[in-house]
Amino acid sequence: MLNVAIVCGGDSGEHEVSEKSGAQVFHHLDRLKFTPYLIRVSREGWFCLTGGKEIPVQKNDFTLSIKGEKLHFDVVFNAIHGTPGEDGKLQGYFDMIGIPCTSSGVTTSALTFNKSFCKKVVASMGVKTANSVLLYRGTIDPAYAIWEEIAFPCFVKPNNGGSSVGMSKVNNAEEVEEALQKAFHEDAEVLVEDFVQGRELTCGVIRSDGEIIAFPVTEIISKTEYFDYEAKYKEGLAEEVVPADIADDVSEKCRNISMKLYEKLNCRGVVRFDYIYSNFEFHFLEVNTVPGLSEQSIVPKMVRAHGWTLTEMYTRMIEECLVP
Repeated sequence: MLNVAIVCGGDSGEHEVSEKSGAQVFHHLDRLKFTPYLIRVSREGWFCLTGGKEIPVQKNDFTLSIKGEKLHFDVVFNAIHGTPGEDGKLQGYFDMIGIPCTSSGVTTSALTFNKSFCKKVVASMGVKTANSVLLYRGTIDPAYAIWEEIAFPCFVKPNNGGSSVGMSKVNNAEEVEEALQKAFHEDAEVLVEDFVQGRELTCGVIRSDGEIIAFPVTEIISKTEYFDYEAKYKEGLAEEVVPADIADDVSEKCRNISMKLYEKLNCRGVVRFDYIYSNFEFHFLEVNTVPGLSEQSIVPKMVRAHGWTLTEMYTRMIEECLVP
């Protein structure tokens, strides 16, 4: 059987969600094919959680010392949302030591994690994106730049990050400064983006046996002002309709765009693309190259609607990343 390191945690505001995703993968992994080890990664250290104990990970070769013997891993299942698992840092580390990983590679991860850069690349592929301005911490009077380029209402969010951590919807100029402070607390770069009125749709995509597969399109209906962190993870604050109640041709268009972006961005593993559907057009929001896999997350619901079990999806992800 293959030894699988399920890495979770990370150094961002998404570490709690990541730990839930890691626990979900650990619970559902096929024990007839894999021996799973849950590993928490953070600035404080890298530890394997087993038997109620924390065993430190040897970072020089990503091994464990158990009862005097060295345990090597055959594959890494990446369940870290945010840094360092979604921005390419861990992928580069695993590349250097020669351990295959279930998520996208260094270049794809770094590009897609930077929302501003990713939007420009996606727009070059003919997919619409909302107008936006990128601000850097320490720039002179960033609020002025917003008034010049962006209309209200707008969204202010960390340029590198996910789960809507540090994100605000801003309705007027008086709210800008507080929103900027909140976003800059999470990141040195902040993206200010036009609000696009429409339906929020999302589509998960995976490659298995060499074939790119799109899961059923899902509509997110938030009961809060927008789909923020609380709405994503607090029960009852959002409804996720799987499959979305949309026309077949709209669903097909969303799935085709998502599969095209998956291929063109050179994604690996399971990925989720988010859009606003407005005036018969899809406006790309972002791509999640390590989407949530907890009980509350969207991708597991898509997978079940597609007719797969989570165990089957995790197996497919591991088998695909082992293909040379």
